[in-house]
Amino acid sequence: MGKPATVVWDRSFLGYDLGGDHPLNPVRLDLTIRLATALGVLDGVELRVPQPAGDDEIELVHKPGYLSAVQAAPTAGWDVGHGLGTPDNPVFERMHEASALVVGGSLVAARAIASGEADRAVNIAGGLHHAMPDSAAGFCVYNDCAVAIEWLLRSGVERIAYVDVDVHHGDGVQTAFWDDPRVLTISLHQHPMSLWPGTGWAGEVGGAGAEGSAVNVPLPAGTRDGGWMRAFQATVPSLLRAFRPQVLVTQCGVDTHKEDPLADLSLSVDGHRAIYQAFRDLVDEHGYKWLALGGGGYELLRVVPRSWTHLLATVLDRDVDPNRPLPADWVAHATQIAPQWPLPASMTDGCDAGYQPWGGDAEEPVDKAIRETRRAVFPLHGLDPDDPRD
Repeated sequence: MGKPATVVWDRSFLGYDLGGDHPLNPVRLDLTIRLATALGVLDGVELRVPQPAGDDEIELVHKPGYLSAVQAAPTAGWDVGHGLGTPDNPVFERMHEASALVVGGSLVAARAIASGEADRAVNIAGGLHHAMPDSAAGFCVYNDCAVAIEWLLRSGVERIAYVDVDVHHGDGVQTAFWDDPRVLTISLHQHPMSLWPGTGWAGEVGGAGAEGSAVNVPLPAGTRDGGWMRAFQATVPSLLRAFRPQVLVTQCGVDTHKEDPLADLSLSVDGHRAIYQAFRDLVDEHGYKWLALGGGGYELLRVVPRSWTHLLATVLDRDVDPNRPLPADWVAHATQIAPQWPLPASMTDGCDAGYQPWGGDAEEPVDKAIRETRRAVFPLHGLDPDDPRD
């Protein structure tokens, strides 16, 4: 890595709090930064403080009327609509300000890349990929991923690839750039027949004039590390080589983990680490700039802090040994938060994240997904869907 990576963080991010027993609890962010700090991952790293995005910046993706609804929602005495006030997206105090800060954090990261200050940047508070232009969805009020991408395009970046590894389909980002051939959106997610939002089929390939700009790899429930990485390696590297992006934006949700309470894939923390290292290999090989964002992840103590500490370490080229024990002070703090919750002993789940490369066969359940996706989009990029060399 050449220039120092930019890490965006401030405790004010914890204000994005949907309240009560909502799954998206900001404690996961706090525990991640505490763990990364305790392990020395952030030693000497200047944490960039976010500033709230302005209305004009949020409106690069979202409609002005929707912003007005978000701003008014905490004091409105009526149904504000726009997907707000639902169990998934409850109204909370300072909702607009907290959501604008998340967008602002991803914009700080994007600006560091656009200015040449950094080749890599990470905002673990970002990755709110479900928000639509005129509505909230899936715990997401504003879509920081899409705003950052649109801002980069308007700043002169010509081609951007967005790769989403959250267990849920990256529907909001796909929608934002459905008709834009400058943005390649790739989402690997649990099959839409078995998980919300019910979109992300292999046949969703982009709008008129942008066919092939949307790529979806719907994975069967129960997919483990090896199958997931088999699908990733059979689709993503070839498409990126063909598309030749200047910036790679990754949404690094960790709700693919086998312990996540909201979904049914079966990855491990070791698999997550392998994913981030696969991204880094692609970045190093092709010279992409890299903007890494957080996302989903609802096993708040055992999974998210370890997985995203590995993400921070990978972006910073400060890899953490999977067998490294969890620091005693971090364990003590986490135990105070949830005294009855058993904590892991180290930075590994003890899983082998190796995989067998796809060879054109269809023997494993995941191979059907690979074949469907390749046949849907590879010809649109001049690639042979049945040739494993492509």
